Amino acid sequence: MRQIIKSKNKNNLNGFSLLELLVVLAIIGIILSFVVPNVINRPDEARNAKLLNDIKVIEAALGLYKLDYGNYPSENENLIILSEKKYISGVPVDPWKNPYKYRNPGKYGDIDVFSLGADNEEGGKGQDSDFGNWTLTSAEK
Repeated sequence: MRQIIKSKNKNNLNGFSLLELLVVLAIIGIILSFVVPNVINRPDEARNAKLLNDIKVIEAALGLYKLDYGNYPSENENLIILSEKKYISGVPVDPWKNPYKYRNPGKYGDIDVFSLGADNEEGGKGQDSDFGNWTLTSAEK
């Protein structure tokens, strides 16, 4: 019988050269330069989508409340009454964990449902700006 002898040649190692690793890292860097800016902007889009959705839900619940009781809840009753009367399962909070504000009568319409933004103060720019049912375009309503 023949015996198979395996060669233990140290020069015959499998692996990647430094040049191959540098090429792969360069390719990954190029890909990330296109992907990262798109991913960084996504949190702002997610916050805006949550604001839009929450305000629509609250407005719908307020509309049902008005159908049943003939008028919107007073500012003193606030939005919590919608949860107590089972129009919504819980009053949502804005993306910065602040409660939504409610005005009756509204400054911009019959009622105003709004968030004061990241700074939780009136006015501001960017993420600090106020966002309410009056800022929605007619296509979004």
